[in-house]
Amino acid sequence: MQNLTRITLNPEVMGGKPCIRGIRVTVGTIVGLMASGHTPSDILQAYPYLEEADIYEALAYAAWRVEEIEVPLQSTLDTCLMPGKPSSGMS
Repeated sequence: MQNLTRITLNPEVMGGKPCIRGIRVTVGTIVGLMASGHTPSDILQAYPYLEEADIYEALAYAAWRVEEIEVPLQSTLDTCLMPGKPSSGMS
């Protein structure tokens, strides 16, 4: 994955959601606008403090996140009760 320098994550900005350059525009906002048919020109007009590179980096970040595989963690309790098989929590 290329180094995405325009995407920032800060728990004090937008609840820690990935944002563009630390400003209060989330990657989700950009992706949502693009998905609903807005062009980069439309977005730049609505958010004049953004740059075209911000939009394309937001899309690259979103595509990268979609390709990640998230594996749920198995709780310690499950492995203690029945090694190799998760417990349903029911007796």
